[in-house]
Formats: sequence, structure tokens, C-alpha cells
Amino acid sequence: MDFYRSHVLTCAGTGCTSMDSRLVRQGLHDELAKRGLDKEIKVLETGCFGFCNMGPIMVVYPEGTFYCQVQQQDITQIIEEHFIKGRPVERLLYKGQEAQATTEMENIEFFKHQERVVLSNCGKINPENIEEYIAEDGYFALAKCLDMTQEEVIDTVKKSGLRGRGGGGFPTGTKWDFAYKSQSDQKYVVCNADEGDPGAFMDRSVLEGDPHSVLEAMAIAGYAIGANKGYIYIRAEYPIAVERLGIAISQARELGLLGKDIFSKGFDFDIELRLGAGAFVCGEETGLLQSIEGKRGEPRPRPPFPAVAGLWTQPTLINNVETYANIPRIILRGADWFAGMGTEKSKGTKVFALAGKVNNIGLIEIPMGTTLRTIVYDIGGGIPKGKNFKAVQSGGPSGGCIPAEHLDVPIDYDSLMSIGSMMGSGGLIVMDEDNCMVDIAKFYMEFIQDESCGKCPPCRIGTKRMLEILTKITEGRGEPEDLDNLQILASNIKNTALCALGQTAPNPVLSTMKYFRDEYEAHIYEKKCPSKVCQALLSYVIDPEKCKGCGLCARNCPSDAISGKVKEPYSIDQSKCVKCGECMARCKFGAIDKK
Repeated sequence: MDFYRSHVLTCAGTGCTSMDSRLVRQGLHDELAKRGLDKEIKVLETGCFGFCNMGPIMVVYPEGTFYCQVQQQDITQIIEEHFIKGRPVERLLYKGQEAQATTEMENIEFFKHQERVVLSNCGKINPENIEEYIAEDGYFALAKCLDMTQEEVIDTVKKSGLRGRGGGGFPTGTKWDFAYKSQSDQKYVVCNADEGDPGAFMDRSVLEGDPHSVLEAMAIAGYAIGANKGYIYIRAEYPIAVERLGIAISQARELGLLGKDIFSKGFDFDIELRLGAGAFVCGEETGLLQSIEGKRGEPRPRPPFPAVAGLWTQPTLINNVETYANIPRIILRGADWFAGMGTEKSKGTKVFALAGKVNNIGLIEIPMGTTLRTIVYDIGGGIPKGKNFKAVQSGGPSGGCIPAEHLDVPIDYDSLMSIGSMMGSGGLIVMDEDNCMVDIAKFYMEFIQDESCGKCPPCRIGTKRMLEILTKITEGRGEPEDLDNLQILASNIKNTALCALGQTAPNPVLSTMKYFRDEYEAHIYEKKCPSKVCQALLSYVIDPEKCKGCGLCARNCPSDAISGKVKEPYSIDQSKCVKCGECMARCKFGAIDKK
């Protein structure tokens, strides 16, 4: 066995990879070899650390020094200062809002309020090395379960209070029990890794950083319900996750942890990958089953539920990535340990993708019951440029907007439902004072309408009518009755759509109308967009006191709407203006504003 004085963990998740972390890692490899230090210092790739906007990230152990935004040109200094002289490179350390350099991860505000359970191995182990997963007690939970009865395994999951992390929040142990009690010679276990919400990247990051946790959990589920076959349905747009899952499955088979007679207990279980083409509707469990069967991805009527008649009409257990990733931890540490975190009805932790108008964008894991204020201001570092917080969209297209008045509401299933939103799979998109909530509602309705499978008229036609009304409002053609029509359409869709995706499609519109009705009314009655986002309602004007008469705006106006004399204030003919904003972008004196 080789011993090293330092181990360098470098992020190989999608975020850091997109910022050329591979080049940084290879450059570090090459420079260490060139200096003869490659026998003393080992460079490893790992999954996402979570602090995505600080990438590429590099952590040096045993010191635990956390370097952020590392570039190729920084490699020489890191080697000479840190590895040769033994002192950290100050300029690459994270500096918080108080501009004080922080050496170790646990001292960084972003990580202080988190409780990493699902993400405990992400950023810690090499996801392409099964031995590192085993060193962190990997597959010990599966071994333990094979010495338990099926009922005991299911009872442990029930007692933990784990609820489905895919959006619905259905009790996981109860779902397992339904599948176990369904009688059939063939049963299946399916992992829903078709993460389609805009701004969501939770499942992708878990699969990239800790794929074996999901494989182990699926094997445990297979034993518990009496299944010998599993499928992971993952979108093809996740190439790194797909590659690492393939490697993980092969490694598990080689060690006899998947396949025949696992742990010599007479238990058979194997897993296959199925790649999706990126249809949002395939995130709905029955639509996903249709796709695995090679059919068009359309939801099926329920009942029967998949636990009774799922894949190829056989009993099928479906959970998402995060739900499965909790299972090995629950089995090893006990149901009481897991139930000791979170709230009375929402146990454990929840992984969120924190994105949008927030300083610290990234992947976070917090105990259920943590407030939105803690997430946005303590973990997220607040709103950029001192802007005011306006809302958070939770749950993606199926969720709703949470306004500032609910910043102190605990994040759990029931609390979010009570204010018109939902947990969803875990996307949190932060918005500030510059976001138009009517435009946001229109964006999500465009997404839903485009992704509708078209099977049921309420979703196919109803969302199209809602989008037409929203478009009409943002273009200045809105009428008072449009607000009533949106409410009526939303109610009809929620009550009659075939699947949960259709039934929740109106949520972004309903929540924005509830909390930001004044913005809708301003669009309709005043023909103004208060946030100055909707182009059709804007007017570009030139401040004569600031205008220097350079003529640059006029020369770049595509509609010849700007006129004037050199060295005298110019003016814009509103009847000719196409509201492209080119004049404002070109003005060097800040003389043009939009109203």
C-alpha cells in the first residue's frame, strides 16, 4: 500500500467540470510528477462539494484546506507555497462577506447550517472507486438487511418516517409495504433519476458523487419487496452521472454485490440503466414506466398503482434518487437516528439546489424545518448587489412562489403546502426585486405547456389557454376578466388533469396571483410592468440633462426612432420604438432609462 503525506480532492461534478476542473486536475498531476512529488501527494477526483459558484474546488488533506475558483495558472503557486513551504495560498481561500479568509470547510458559513446525510460522501470519496465507498461502510447495510426478515427491513423504513423525496412526500415504508404484499412471481425496483425541473440538479449530483449508495439501496429494496431486477431511469443529458453509474454497476457485479447469490444468502438482484430523452412527463412515475417499456411516455390512469401493477403489469416499487440514498444510512444508524432530525411529520434532511438571485449558488442539505431565511441569508449569503429579496420558487413547475412574508416558515412538506407551494424534488430559485412575477408565471407555463404529453385535454388545452392569457397580459393587452379566467382554468385543470404534473401545473400562476396580485393589476389596468421586465410595456426615454448629444444611440437604433442634433439632447419617438433596448445598452453616459 502506498502512503502519501497529502491527498488533494478535486471536484469532478458537472459544475466544476464545466469550469475546466479536469484541466486543473491534469495540470496538477503533471506538475507534481515533473517535480518528483507525485509519490508524496495524491490527486483524486470526487463528486460535488456543493459550493458550486466557488468552483473549481480543491481540498487538501490532512489539513482540510479549502481552495476555491482554482485555475491552471494557480497550480505552480499551490505546489510551491502549500506543498513545499507548508503554508496555504491566501488568495485562493474562501473569503466571506466580512472578507476574512477561511481555511477549512466547516468554518465556512455555507456549510455551517447544513446536515449532510445524503451528501455525506459527495466531495469525500472517489465515485469511480467502489473500495472507497466500502471504506465508508458501503454495502454493510445490504449485508445487515440480508440477516433481517423482509418485514423487519420495511418496518425500519416505516419507523424512520422517511417520505418520498421526489415531490409527493408519500411515506416510503408504506409504499414498500404495498409492493411487498402484492403477490407475483416477478417484481421490479425502479429508480426515478429523470430530474426535469428547471434549476434542479440534486439527483444528478448524488449520482455523480455517490452512485453506490443508490445501487445498495435498490438492492435493499429488492430484498424487502421480493424483487430480483432493478432499473435506473436517467436522462441522457446527464453524461457524467450515466458514466459513473455504469462504472459503479460493473464494479458491484465484479465483487458479487449485484447479481446472483449476493453475500451467499441466496438473494439475486441486478440493475440496468435506461436512458430517457429528456421529457418532463417521464418524471411522473407511470409515464416513466411507459418509457422503460419502450412506449410513448404518457401517464397511466391510477389505480392500479405501480406497487400493484407497474412495469409490464407486475408489482413495481418506484422511488427517486434522494429517497434511495437515505436508505443505507437509515439501516446502519437506525430509524430513531433518522427520525431524530427534522420535524414531527417531516423527518430527516432535504437536499436542495439553490439557484437564482443569491450569492452562494449550490447544492445544500438541511434538516427539515430549517427556515427559508436561514437558507437564503445564512447559507445562501443573501441577495447580490444589496437587492431586496422578493420570492423563492420551490418545487419547480409543480410548486409555487414563496414571498418575503413567509421567509420564516419552516421548510417541510406540510408548511409549504399550507402557503400554496410544495417541496417538489428540491429546486429553490431565488428572485429579487427585479423579477416580474407575471413573467415568472408565464415562464413556467411555457415550460409546462411545451412539456405536456397531450394525453388529457385539461392539461393539453387548459395550459395553452392559460399561457395565452399570461402572454396577453405581459404584452399590455390584458383585461380585468383575465384574472377570473385564470382562476377558473386553474381550478378545472387541478381537478381534472390525469396525472400529478397536470394537476399541479397551475400552481406557479395561482401562487403569484395570491401574493403578487398588484403586479397583475398593474399590467392590466396601468399597462405597466413594475419590475420593468415585460418589453411590450416599457418605454425608453432619454434624460436631456444627462444626454451629451453624441448620437451613438441614434446610429444603433434599428427602427430609426431616435433623432437629434450633435451636442444637443436626443429624443425617442415612442411610436417607432421597438423596445429592443439597444440604445440603453450603447449609451456611455447613463442618459437612457426604461420606464
